[in-house]
Amino acid sequence: MTEIQRYLAEEVAEDLADGIISRREALRRLGLLGVTGAAATGLLATFAAGEAAAATPAGHDSRRGGASETTWAPVARESITFAGPRGPLMAAWAPATRPRGGVLVIHENRGLTEHIRTVAGRLAASGYSALALDLLSEEGGTGAFPGEAEVAAALAQIPPERFVADMKASVTELDRRVRSRRLAAIGFCFGGAMVWRLLASSEPRLAAAAPFYGPFPEGGDLTGSRAAVLGVYGGLDARVNATLPTAKAALEAAGRKYELLTFTEADHAFFNDTGARFNPHAATEAWRRTLNWFDAAHHG
Repeated sequence: MTEIQRYLAEEVAEDLADGIISRREALRRLGLLGVTGAAATGLLATFAAGEAAAATPAGHDSRRGGASETTWAPVARESITFAGPRGPLMAAWAPATRPRGGVLVIHENRGLTEHIRTVAGRLAASGYSALALDLLSEEGGTGAFPGEAEVAAALAQIPPERFVADMKASVTELDRRVRSRRLAAIGFCFGGAMVWRLLASSEPRLAAAAPFYGPFPEGGDLTGSRAAVLGVYGGLDARVNATLPTAKAALEAAGRKYELLTFTEADHAFFNDTGARFNPHAATEAWRRTLNWFDAAHHG
């Protein structure tokens, strides 16, 4: 087997180990490469064993002189409760090892899903302790509902004032957990709209915010906020983008530092890697820019 053949065969074995293709398809592809019988079976078994052994603890960093070896993975999240204005609030908490700051994460209209919990874990792995609030805490949490439609229907029945009060209580809890560190907020779709509402509620404790494709609230006034705002939009998202001029006018009127970032080929909800509109290129760049935005605000 040539070096190129081996490389391509190993790619097939790796795809099977990662669950991208079936074993039957892996054997078919290996056959096309001329790898059959015991050689094919052995190659697949080797990669399956290697995949199982490859897991290493997140955040391991081995350094010697000018060299380093680092592993990265989202930080494990724990379910927590804390005091809210009307009773206990539920959230996922992901603590950074050496936090540069804290980030409040607000979910989509699907509720506090595993995707949003993972966003919190990714933030923590990147240096920002994250608290992902469940805005259905009073109803027993997102898990109390049988599906996404019921979650959205429940959220639709709650007055925005309650969401704002719960988010303010979450900022208080986040501040308690990452003392003497600057705070930020990020939200997606419905959560992006909630972050705009939090900024419009004269909440002064946030140094930065990143509402992702969230419609700006009618009559929203940002003069009570101190946050530097990165507004993220999908160019194909005409419905939400119709509120972008209003958001810009409010940011200008408040004298806020801001950037309104539009990914022209992306649609609404492009950051959610579990959804049909996921755009990996836009999502990767949006994440990079968001972390840079938070870094600048926390060092400013």
